Amino acid sequence: MNEEEREQMIGQIAELLPLPKEIEKEFATLTADTVMGALWSRTGIASRERSMITIAALTALERPHELEIHLGLGLDNGLSREEICEVIMHMAVYGGWPVAVEGMRAAKKVFEARDAS
Repeated sequence: MNEEEREQMIGQIAELLPLPKEIEKEFATLTADTVMGALWSRTGIASRERSMITIAALTALERPHELEIHLGLGLDNGLSREEICEVIMHMAVYGGWPVAVEGMRAAKKVFEARDAS
């Protein structure tokens, strides 16, 4: 990733996360460099699969705000709505029924927002 792409990513992260202005740039930069740079840019698995793993983890951990962000990123990374729903449904057994219901709630919200725009 070149410096222009990095700065664009930092701006997108700052918009997506609920960050106080006092630390917005620094936290977005840390996120871009560690999570998006060092982790998501690794070549071991593709971004599409990383999205599936992240959606599963955030569903099981009951992190609805981050899940909504990653549901959108999953769609951007080539996951279909059906695949996303299957991942969340899979978490009903491994993470618990309530977390899957909340995951589906987040997916419905993200899908409806995409349909509206």
